[in-house]
Order: sequence, then C-alpha cells, then structure tokens
Amino acid sequence: MKPVRIMPCLNIMNGRVVKGVRFVDLKDAADPVEAAVAYAQGGADELAFLDITATVEKRIPIWETLTAVTSAVEIPVTVGGGIRNTGDVAKAFDCGASKVSISSAAFRDPQFIKEAVKLFGGNRVAVAVDTDVNDSLPSRREILVDGGCTRTGADAVEFGVSMRDIGVSAILATSKTADGSREGYDIEGLRQLADATGIPIIASGGAGALEHFLAAVREGGAEVLLAASVFHFGTFTVRQVKEFLRDNGVPVVL
Repeated sequence: MKPVRIMPCLNIMNGRVVKGVRFVDLKDAADPVEAAVAYAQGGADELAFLDITATVEKRIPIWETLTAVTSAVEIPVTVGGGIRNTGDVAKAFDCGASKVSISSAAFRDPQFIKEAVKLFGGNRVAVAVDTDVNDSLPSRREILVDGGCTRTGADAVEFGVSMRDIGVSAILATSKTADGSREGYDIEGLRQLADATGIPIIASGGAGALEHFLAAVREGGAEVLLAASVFHFGTFTVRQVKEFLRDNGVPVVL
C-alpha cells in the first residue's frame, strides 16, 4: 500500500482562506501564504488551492495569489476553480501548480478534459466531483456544479468512470452534505468511486475526528485525505493525523 497523503485545503475567496459549512456560511480563516507555509512545515504532503467563487463569478483563478503560495512552499499544489480551457491549465502550471482540478468545466465540456490530458498528461489533471444525495440515481450521488449551486441530475459514479476512461489521474470527491459538518466523510460515496474507477480518490468534506481520516482510507478506499476546518482552526495538526494513521497500520510519510 502506498503511503496515504494528507492535503490541507486552501479555499480562496477575495485573496483570503475561508471555510464554510455545506459550501455556504463562509468565514475568514487565514492568509494563504502564511497558511501554506505552516502546513508545509507541519508535514503536509501536498496542498489544494481552490478559488471557490471563480466559476460562479465567471473568472479565472487569482493567479497572483497562487504564484505567491507555490513560490513559498516546495510541496505540490493542486489548483482548482475557474479553469475552463487549456490556456487556463497552462497558466496554472506557469504559476507553479503541479496539478489542476477541474469540476464544472469537466462536466459541461468533456472534450476539454481530453485535450488537457493529451497536452499536459493525465498525471497533471484531476477532476473534482461535488455531490449531494439523490436516491433516484444508481449511486445515490448526484453531481453538482457551479460551486455546489447547480444540480445536474447526473450520476457521480458514472461520470467518474467516464473521466477515468479519458485518462485523468485522480478524482477529488466532495460531499456537500458532509462539507464542514465535521461528522465524517461520505464513506459510501468514496467507496463507490474508488471501486468503480480504480484511480486515486481524494476524500474531501466532513473530517472532524481522527477516526474519520482512518475510515476514509480503510472503508472509503481514499488515497489522499483533504481537510480544511480541522487544520485551519487548530483541531488537529497534520502530524497528529499522520501519527494516528500510522498507529492504526496506515502507511504515511512522517
């Protein structure tokens, strides 16, 4: 088993790190560069930089802030939010990102993902799948776009398989129901995506206890554990999470 990676998430709005509950009720949490440096020094394996309002506002990510973050740390940074074409992808890499995470544009224009994979390599392209429960769908998980504001009626697992077939390297799966709740990741949704696609799943949304991280790996099949609130507000450090996983038989890099 490969070491499980810990990925603190910088949700960016107006140049600041914010955190909310179920994609709303956003609160200021930190300066992006200060937070990134602290996480890198604290043992984070990688970082997520998500410009959470870029898609809704129909704009590109704040490249200056991304560049400041990537210049301040040596660990990989995945950027998402507002990336709509291969020019945006190229710009993200020019700003120091190691990978892009594409959500709404991936759903609306799969051909864009094909082009991105062909130009930059699938190992540098991930797809973000935001979901909510919908009992009428095969997986009971519906894809949301536009920062979780718009329902699509599409099944999340079926979409994940289609993105795997295109060649993306990972799926960043966020449950709207669980997001910010601190009640645990959507284990069922994670496991379905992991089993159906066979590619690395980044678990996102809901971590509130050390046991939640362990469950996402053992029961959900996640290979990367993303969290925001518990790190931003000091509930746990990255090292505490890693030590807990190690003590429970999960390989990590300390």
